[in-house]
Amino acid sequence: MIKSGIYLTENRKSLSKTESYLLSKLSEDGREIFTIKDTADVLQKSYVQSRKIISNLKAKRWIEKIEAGKYLIMPLSAGVKPKYTEHEFVIGSKLIEPYYIAYWSALNYYHLTEQIPFSVFIATTKRKSNRKILDVDYLFVTLSKQKFFGYSTVNIAGKNILISEKEKTIADCLDHPEYCGDITEVAKALKAEGLSFRKIVDHAKKMGNATILKRLGYLSEILDIKLDEELKKTMLKNISKGYSVLDPSIKSRKGKYNEKWKLLINRKIGEEL
Repeated sequence: MIKSGIYLTENRKSLSKTESYLLSKLSEDGREIFTIKDTADVLQKSYVQSRKIISNLKAKRWIEKIEAGKYLIMPLSAGVKPKYTEHEFVIGSKLIEPYYIAYWSALNYYHLTEQIPFSVFIATTKRKSNRKILDVDYLFVTLSKQKFFGYSTVNIAGKNILISEKEKTIADCLDHPEYCGDITEVAKALKAEGLSFRKIVDHAKKMGNATILKRLGYLSEILDIKLDEELKKTMLKNISKGYSVLDPSIKSRKGKYNEKWKLLINRKIGEEL
């Protein structure tokens, strides 16, 4: 219940007027994830005073620490035993800059996979250790600046989030199948309607990894996906002479060699696709 502007629940201690104002103001401004500096700005208090207030709120179970200096508001809608979390993509967007949601997470967002990943994959140009926040694993993949492109803004839970565009998601997953489950998940995604294979090829060339084109060419043939002949010629022209492995997500390096696409076929792509 609410009493004189102070929140009360069975398992969370009541808020002072200052604490209540802080959480209300942050929520009103859309800052459900906030920092110590945000607290100091809203309350016009010192850094030390703000840290003390945050410590009290955490002890009262009204906020959750997601990483050093960053906190998540646990609202009334979370119930008396709060297990609420902001959308995992929103939390992920606050963990590092620059970033974009990528790989298996992006495949799932575009409904290009039936599997539900239990982790959030985040592409960045920086190095950051993986972490678990509120039972969700956040996995950071460091990319070169050459590969860090092809993302756009989407609105999720009222927040603007950067996520790889559909064709860039495919290119990224062909680049690193191990970050989307395995190569079979990419194969399934390639059968979706409306994909621009020319865009995928253009992204692969810009990324500078000929293996993407090898995997794309091989999969398109076994899946009976009809590619424009000129596009296929461009792909063959840009592949390297050395052999690459089809699926790096598995340790086995046994299989047949596909001479056309210069691939070691270490995984059979099933007919169920």
